[in-house]
Amino acid sequence: MTFLRTGAIVAIGAALLASGCSSTRFSSMDNTRPEPLQPAPSGTISSNQLPPPTGPGVPGDPSQFPAAPQQNTQVASLPPDGSAPSTAADLTPASVAGVWTVNVSGQSCKVATPQTKFGQGYRAGPLRCPAPVDGVKSWNVAGKQLTLYDQDGGTLARLYSSGGGRFDGQTSNGQPIALTR
Repeated sequence: MTFLRTGAIVAIGAALLASGCSSTRFSSMDNTRPEPLQPAPSGTISSNQLPPPTGPGVPGDPSQFPAAPQQNTQVASLPPDGSAPSTAADLTPASVAGVWTVNVSGQSCKVATPQTKFGQGYRAGPLRCPAPVDGVKSWNVAGKQLTLYDQDGGTLARLYSSGGGRFDGQTSNGQPIALTR
């Protein structure tokens, strides 16, 4: 009895398989190929500097918009010996981790300071920052001081907490630098 059931199932399966092979469902796809693409034009390429767009109706035309308010770029001064100001708080990696707006020489950018071990402490990721902040690769804290390092472990900047989600300091070449949340 089992042999008959198995034989019947095999026979039905073979019939279904054979009928599926003769299906016309895909007959519209038989050997139709798209037209070949035309080759790209060849020749010489030249370049010239374009003048900046100006005039009414041009996006970015300064005559269309009122003057933007100037950003506050005031940076707290550090003691002349480079020591931490008396108001500076002790730092932990958790108090520095996050995304900061950096202001150096009147230019702003963003720097991410995750707690991922790297280089002299933790990885740092500047985003479209001016020099020297564009070279920041790592950061670390020691006592009251936040230090930003380059790829070789050299110090790029030293900062201290000014309170309220703000750090102030100087770059290694003496430029004032501030980090704010």
